[in-house]
Amino acid sequence: MTQSTPSATDRTAPDATTGAPPPRPAGRTRLDRYFHISERGSTVARELRGGLTTFMAMAYILLLNPLLLSGPDVDGHRLGQTGLITATALAAAVSTLLMGLLGRVPLALAAGLSVSGVLATQVAPHMTWPQAMGMCVLYGAVIVVLVVSGLREVIMNAIPLPLKHGITIGIGMFIALIGLVNAGFVGRGEGGPLTLGAGGQLAGWPVLVFCVTLLLIFMLQAREVPGAILVGIVTGTVLAVAVHAAGGTDAKVWGLTVPELPGHLVSAPDFGLFGQVEFGGWEHIGALSVGMIVFTLVLAGFFDAMATIIGVGTEAKLADDRGRMPGLGKALFVDGAGGAIGGACGASGQTVFIESATGVGEGARTGLSSVVTGVLFAAGLFFTPLAQIVPGQVAAAALVVIGAMMMGNARHVDWGDRSVAVPVFLTVALMPFTYSITAGVGAGVIAYTAIKSAQGRFREPGIFMWVLTVVFVVYFALHPLEGWLGVG
Repeated sequence: MTQSTPSATDRTAPDATTGAPPPRPAGRTRLDRYFHISERGSTVARELRGGLTTFMAMAYILLLNPLLLSGPDVDGHRLGQTGLITATALAAAVSTLLMGLLGRVPLALAAGLSVSGVLATQVAPHMTWPQAMGMCVLYGAVIVVLVVSGLREVIMNAIPLPLKHGITIGIGMFIALIGLVNAGFVGRGEGGPLTLGAGGQLAGWPVLVFCVTLLLIFMLQAREVPGAILVGIVTGTVLAVAVHAAGGTDAKVWGLTVPELPGHLVSAPDFGLFGQVEFGGWEHIGALSVGMIVFTLVLAGFFDAMATIIGVGTEAKLADDRGRMPGLGKALFVDGAGGAIGGACGASGQTVFIESATGVGEGARTGLSSVVTGVLFAAGLFFTPLAQIVPGQVAAAALVVIGAMMMGNARHVDWGDRSVAVPVFLTVALMPFTYSITAGVGAGVIAYTAIKSAQGRFREPGIFMWVLTVVFVVYFALHPLEGWLGVG
């Protein structure tokens, strides 16, 4: 809060002599007051820039989610690509707009890749696609109940502050690794699980474009240039289009998004998947299997979003000294409702995206940036060809930059206290090493309660941390349990 902005007490306390409400702060528009733009040290220009940056970093989901959900269901039916792109854009637009208008925080939502992965690999082989989307609605309803009852916010606030810092750092490492892998800078090879590029060396124009974009953003940030990430994304995209147009690359080397000007800018949306949801008809797989699927989806949606909200909220400096955020309950409600929204649209459950951090890196601090991102996703219903211009290698550079920025939270961790250092280390290490935010959170929670117990301080974590420990023990033992119970 700037010095010129009145405190919360000044804004709400009545005049001592007249009892009348205080006058509205001069110079603040209704938009400013609604989104608390000045209070959070932001400007409308920063929010607009942040919303645009977040969208550009997330635009790949319009292509990746349809790819994940392109497989056959139990009856061999496949979802159409145009319908999936429309469903993905529609669900992201609705849920992100709700987050901006109700939650008023700079968090954007889209189809959760962890949720889509569960649907494609564990649900669709046993159900029809409409039934699978029905499972999304169910898991979203479960999370909404947890939010309304206050349990989800209690759980988030029960996480010790050092672990919250560890979650932020871990997400930074995770999204940096995602960026490096998506760019082709890190690959798999005979020399080890991860290598430099493909086969131990860097090759190809896309990797070069990534490197140039990454260095450009870092250099602009070092010069404190406003909009450094956005400038880098635009510049990198222009470079990629020029390289590809000059005939320097084959379309296949760019992956999902080829940097070329589309033949047409507008395409008609296909709403054929909207409302294609079925409940029931699960008798052939049994109630226990249904329960296991819902449990898996809840864990995938619940803890990934929890960790992302903590990480992005901390990076945006919205959290207090105990790691709690203003308006957290509303943000959690919208995130939970995103599961049902995604299922109803036919796009799988929506969840908060770690790419929201790119907008925060551009100065976004309020829900106005989310409104901008949501509007752009809505435009994506008609301008899908335009969204496909930004290559994944350019967006990957932004992820690496944000990962570097989020590593700054390491300074808040007491590395000399093993009861803190070990859980934080496991949280940070396992998120990128397992490619799972949930696995990192789970390992950190279990290690925290175990070490505190070993020190004779078993009461210190609190009841909810012990409940979470049991939940994560079940999560890690889920596959053996399913085999023991004869499920799946």
